[in-house]
Order: sequence, then C-alpha cells, then structure tokens
Amino acid sequence: MKAGGLLPVVVAVVLLRGAAAAPPRKPVDVPFEKNYVPTWAKDHIHYLNGGREVQLSLDKSTGTGFQTRGSYLFGHFSMHIKLVGGDSAGTVTAFYLSSQNSEHDEIDFEFLGNRTGEPYILQTNVFSGGKGDREQRIYLWFDPTKDYHSYSVLWNLYMIAFFVDDTPIRVFKNSKDLGVRYPFDQPMKLYSSLWNADDWATRGGREKTDWSKAPFVASYRGFHVDGCEASAEAKFCATQGARWWDQKEFQDLDGEQYRRLAWVRKEHTIYNYCTDRERYATMSPECKRDRDV
Repeated sequence: MKAGGLLPVVVAVVLLRGAAAAPPRKPVDVPFEKNYVPTWAKDHIHYLNGGREVQLSLDKSTGTGFQTRGSYLFGHFSMHIKLVGGDSAGTVTAFYLSSQNSEHDEIDFEFLGNRTGEPYILQTNVFSGGKGDREQRIYLWFDPTKDYHSYSVLWNLYMIAFFVDDTPIRVFKNSKDLGVRYPFDQPMKLYSSLWNADDWATRGGREKTDWSKAPFVASYRGFHVDGCEASAEAKFCATQGARWWDQKEFQDLDGEQYRRLAWVRKEHTIYNYCTDRERYATMSPECKRDRDV
C-alpha cells in the first residue's frame, strides 16, 4: 500500500485519541486566604508557612471550620489533607460543597476517625434537590495520617467524579433522563470542618471520643479552587461550555480510570447504598450507569 493510503487510518486514530477521556488538570497550590475564610471558632485555626498550611484543632469545647469566599457552579476543587493521627475515634474531618437552601445540593468527603491501629473510613455522599442517602464507604489503602494526600472533586454538567490522589473512587453521572435529580443550577460553597460526631461516626456511635487525647489536629495545604464563580442567586454558569472541565475529554472517565475505580470497588469498598437491599428494596436507577454494581 502507498504511504498516502495510510493517511485516513492515521487521522482516524488521532481523532479517536483526541476524543478520549483525560484526568483533571493538576491543582494549583495557593495560600489559604486566596480562596477561603474561617467559618467558626477562629481561635482553633492555626496558620503556618505564611498561610500555605492550616491546622484545624478540636477539643472538648469546640471544633472549627472554614469556607470559600465565593460560590461556584461547576469546576475542579482539591485539597491536600493530613488527617487526625492516633486515636481519632468519634471525630469527623469533612471537605464538601454545599448550597444553602431547603432543597440543597451537596457533594461530600467525610473522614470518619477510628481507634488507634484501625483504618480510616472515607464516606462520600451526593445530595441533589435535598435528597441524599447515597452513602458509599471505603477503607483508604494508605495511612492518611502520616502525610498529605489529595482529595478532589470534578463537577461538570455530565458527572461528579471523586478522586483520592489520582485514583477515582466514585462517579455520579447526570441521570436526569432516568428521573434522578442532578446538581446543576444551585451555586455551592466549599467547606471544611473538624468536629465531634461520636454519636454516629465510629462503629455507629459505639466508640466515643477519648478527650484525654485532645486536641485533635487535621492539617491542610493546597486550597485549589478552579470553578465558575457565581452569585448565590445565579442559575447558570456564564462561561458554560468554555472552561476546560466542560470539554469532551472530561465528560467521562477513561478506561484506565474505570479499571482503578473497579479496583476500589472490589478491594476497598465496605458499604455501598446501591447494594443495600435491607435499606432499599430496589436499587436506585443511577447505580448501573455509575458502575457502582
């Protein structure tokens, strides 16, 4: 075959590759004050390295938290977190997006503390139109108290993807065609907090917080926010379709990412609302599309 005869094949391969899914862009680390402000108990937030590192402290009197200055409709949001070390039973470290109304939307990372030597549990959840009850829980495959790890959300009109470092641990796709509400028109702020939840966090509340181990400290870096900033009343993103996360390669995971997600499901998932027939008589319609089963 003449060389010219290969051209259509080469072009087709290039086009296919160009249309493939891609991992999110690398987060850009910035100081805390660029994107965030304290929410409550400011005296329990400690700043290091010119605000490039922040520590939240929990004691018997109070926990603490912070939030973004702005609200966002879609984007990529990431935080480097080193979780409470030692005996952290009863404590919860949370990193999440949430709107502010009765039928609120929310995208959650919640890290549930445990007794010394037991693995941390990471719980994720998605609320849409005020409906949640979509909990999934995994054991992390590393010790999240020894060093910083990245926890990220990619949220666009097509899916919400949760990442731990570069590994996807969950996908929640836009399944409005299946009758499932999807967060798309309510701006959300990002929040993080460290608080006592020993009525439910560890073994269903059977393990209580040991206050002799206080203060409990969670550390943060990165503070990456790359989103479409909107007022609380905005119903759409003015740059919809123009930002990098709207492009075709970010509308789904790629094959390798799905393989990693399957590994998380098989080796590390300890609870999945999609398979809980005691709690739900029938499986939610989005579960198969999200490859949760």
